[in-house]
Amino acid sequence: MTKAEKFLSPEEESEIIEAIRMAEKATSGEIRVHIEGEATPNAMLNATAIFDKLGMANTAAKNGVLIYISVASKSFAILGDKGINDVVPHGFWNSTKDAMEQHFRLGDFKSGIVAGVVSVGEQLKKFFPWDEDDKNELPDEISRS
Repeated sequence: MTKAEKFLSPEEESEIIEAIRMAEKATSGEIRVHIEGEATPNAMLNATAIFDKLGMANTAAKNGVLIYISVASKSFAILGDKGINDVVPHGFWNSTKDAMEQHFRLGDFKSGIVAGVVSVGEQLKKFFPWDEDDKNELPDEISRS
C-alpha cells in the first residue's frame, strides 16, 4: 500500500467524498481532491500538472477547484480555474489554506480537507449556483498518484 493509499482511512475518504457531493449539490462548480504519495519540491507546480491531467480546465464555466496534497512533502495547494479565480475575494485561497492547515497541524487531515471542501463549496455556490441543467462534469472520488 502506497503513502497516498494509507493517508486516509476508507471511512475518512467516504466522509470527504460526501462533503464534495454535498458542496456540489448547490453549485455548478467542480471540486476534486488529489493525494500524491511522492515528495514534491513545489506543491503548486504539481497541482497545476494534476489539474490538467484530471481535465479540470474542461468545465464549462471554468469553475473547477483542486485540493492537492503531497503526503511525503507534507505540503498542499489549492488551485482554482479562471472562472472561480476571477470572482473570489482577495485572500480567499490563503484563508481557506489557513483553515485547512489548522486541522493538519493537529494531524486531523480528514477534517482539514473537509474544511477546505466546505469553504470552496460556499464560494462556488455564491458565484456559480446550481441550476437544473447542471451536470456533474468530473468524478467526486479522490484521485491518487
